[in-house]
Amino acid sequence: MIHGVPGVGKTALLDYIDGHSKGCQIARAGGVQSEMELPFAGLHQLCAPHVSRIDRLPPPQRQALAMVFGVADGAPPDMFMTGLSVLGLLSEVARDKPLLCLVDDQQWLDHASIQVLAFVARRLGAESVGLVFGTRVPGRELTGLPTLKIAELSQADSRTLLDSVLTASLDQRVRDQIVAETRGNPLAMMELVRGNTPAELAGGFAIPGGTALWGDVEEGFRYRIGLLPAQSRQLIRIAAADPTGDPALVRRAAHRLGIEADAEAPIVDAGLAEFGARVRFRHPLARSVSYWSARPSDRQQVHGALAAETNRERDPDRYSWHLAQAAGGPDEAVAVELERSAGRARARGGLVAAAAFLERAAILTLDPVRRAQRALTAAMAKLTAGEFNAAGELLELAESGPLTDLQAATVALARAHLAFALSRGGEAPLLLFRAAERFRTIDPATARDTYLDALAASAFAGRAASPGGGVLDVARAALSMPVPADREPTDFLLAGLAANFTDGYAAGVGNLQHALVAFDEVRSGVMPADRELRWMWLMTLAALHLWDDDQWSTLSRRYVELARTSGALSELPLALSTRAMMLSFTGDLVGLAVLAEEQAAVTDATASQLAPYSGMCLAAMRGRRDESYSLIGSAAERGTSRGEGISAAVAEWTRAILHNGLGEYAHAMAAAQRALDLQEYPDRHYPGIANWAAAELVEAAARRGETGVAIEAADWIAEMTAASGTNWARGVGARSKALVAEGAEAETQFRDALASLQQTSVDAELARTRLLYGEWLRRERRRADARNQLRTAYRMFDAMGMEAFAERARRELQATGETARKRTASTGNTLTAQETMIARLARDGLSNPDIASRLFISARTVQYHLHKVFTKLAINSRTQLDRVSL
Repeated sequence: MIHGVPGVGKTALLDYIDGHSKGCQIARAGGVQSEMELPFAGLHQLCAPHVSRIDRLPPPQRQALAMVFGVADGAPPDMFMTGLSVLGLLSEVARDKPLLCLVDDQQWLDHASIQVLAFVARRLGAESVGLVFGTRVPGRELTGLPTLKIAELSQADSRTLLDSVLTASLDQRVRDQIVAETRGNPLAMMELVRGNTPAELAGGFAIPGGTALWGDVEEGFRYRIGLLPAQSRQLIRIAAADPTGDPALVRRAAHRLGIEADAEAPIVDAGLAEFGARVRFRHPLARSVSYWSARPSDRQQVHGALAAETNRERDPDRYSWHLAQAAGGPDEAVAVELERSAGRARARGGLVAAAAFLERAAILTLDPVRRAQRALTAAMAKLTAGEFNAAGELLELAESGPLTDLQAATVALARAHLAFALSRGGEAPLLLFRAAERFRTIDPATARDTYLDALAASAFAGRAASPGGGVLDVARAALSMPVPADREPTDFLLAGLAANFTDGYAAGVGNLQHALVAFDEVRSGVMPADRELRWMWLMTLAALHLWDDDQWSTLSRRYVELARTSGALSELPLALSTRAMMLSFTGDLVGLAVLAEEQAAVTDATASQLAPYSGMCLAAMRGRRDESYSLIGSAAERGTSRGEGISAAVAEWTRAILHNGLGEYAHAMAAAQRALDLQEYPDRHYPGIANWAAAELVEAAARRGETGVAIEAADWIAEMTAASGTNWARGVGARSKALVAEGAEAETQFRDALASLQQTSVDAELARTRLLYGEWLRRERRRADARNQLRTAYRMFDAMGMEAFAERARRELQATGETARKRTASTGNTLTAQETMIARLARDGLSNPDIASRLFISARTVQYHLHKVFTKLAINSRTQLDRVSL
């Protein structure tokens, strides 16, 4: 990404690259200020010459690009599927010879195009594809890319450039003043020479006088445009207002306004623009000055002519946009056209463009009722598109008109979702709660759904929730709603979660169990995928509340599958994190590492704010102190700044795991207590993280001799596990009781814990129980019995990769008189997490394009990594992957 002030030479450098890249294909695009609201306009410039290759892409990518280019109908493609499709297309084009993409004036690209191109830029791996962006100031979309700032020329180079364009000798003092005043800006220097006679320059009469540099350059263009004949000035405005560069369209619009053909010559003679196969301005500043120096009425006239000459059937969006710019005031017909364009833009995934069309439609609407509805619709589109400030302004516009009760409630709900998007803590739970209250009599079903959102948000925020929006406030109001005759799974879920807070854990168990059963029945029937996805996280949460490892495993696997297949990449980080947490309890740390890697890739791709839960849990389970602390610190800081108590609670829980594994029980106990404090509400804790933190607290406190603390935590666990009744719950409950009991009672509880956990999939819990039982047996001087438990625990930990716990078991075994060989990690042929993930997917039968879609890379990069995998594993093909350990 090259950047610098206007006129410093960015475009010249891109032209130089274009002319000197022998052996490369060149694709060019440029941002145009007046085209910023048209979806994928920049992408069309870059990819249009290669559309014929779309058929070579996998079907999902082919469909996404076909919709983006307006040649197919269907559900709007996810922005990141579109990015992956463009990556695949460019990679396909580069099969012939290297492809170099040059994108000028990135600051004026439409939002959809820059999102896609930024995605592609970050994922170029083994492809023979290069991207060079030119921009004034690096924007947030391209943060992290290599940058090169183009500085002004030195005085010596400035003199050399000046001498190369002068047509007459110049007084040395005047030359030095020109160099000083233009401050090394090449365009300023050349425009100064071009716009003044040798006599003026020789006398020094045209020296700029202290305004901002690009202001001087723009003023030079403005001066030269002002010297044009009237018809030429009008023609250059038409050209500036048409970003397509289509000379036929420009000439037709000019003819409509009575402009003669010879009006082009003065523009060309002045060096402002060229009229060839395309209309091309000398510099983007010449275009912007041509457009913005005109009076508003002149711009409206130009857009009116362009609208009249634009093919309404072939290019309806550009037609309606010109029509909107031509409107001098409210115009219902134009507003209707804009609404149609918004629908087309939304269908192509251009949410930002759809929002822009709707916003303009609202502005052009005179009727206050229609204006309020259009403003509300535009606000919702802006909210979905992530343009939060604009969404807030449009909500204010909607509120200025008369609103029905339903519209007013919808505005309140939109404001709540806006607050939740900006920060999941703070006032978001309260706003969702208030929105639910407004829907109680208008739309009870929406009210219940919103109460559920509010309850989840308040639990997510913890004690950071605004007064009046805490879990008890929401839960009591939700339970006061009439129960519908035909209860949905979410109705059971709301009742169960709410009762958990108002009446205790046991009061919610029945409804939560009903929710999971009903949800499973509906899912196996005709439940739409989007609604299933909408509630999947809360349903996995219900399984977690119930300590139901079978349901949690099934639902978390389905959650990831659904997020992937539906292309809901904004949901995928949470789905991956949920599944990763499940794998941490099963002890599948290799699978956990794969998911952590994928979550990191998706989080980066989607700019998600989700904390690195998977990576944090993986590092703690492995006992990697430095890595854990880095990720824990990041998650805790993020949670605090965004008012998300759950992030900080998860961070402290993983810190407790880390220190229990390392045998540092004082630190583990302190961390577990902090996690519980962060998830504490009046009279009770929030199940989930608190369950796990309490179990860590019992272990740490018992090993430190803090019996009172350990007993209190064990009693709280027992209250839940008795009500739940699952094998996982019974196993953890019995283990916790064993740690605070003595003699025969302790052994009975340990044996009950093992018997229960052996019937579950949570092998990490089983191994930890064997370790604790073995430690207890050694302290009871029953060395032979202790060795049996410790030996099994050590083997399980070692196989799982739980290094710290394995070392703790090894030390205990050594204390019984048995030596366990300490594992030495291999380094030379160890696969990276990404290589392991690719190898596993290839082993499972996925093709290279399928793997590429899963991991947001190109098929060529997959091929590159597989070649490295084969070399490291000493195999020749993917058919041999099932013979090696992955």
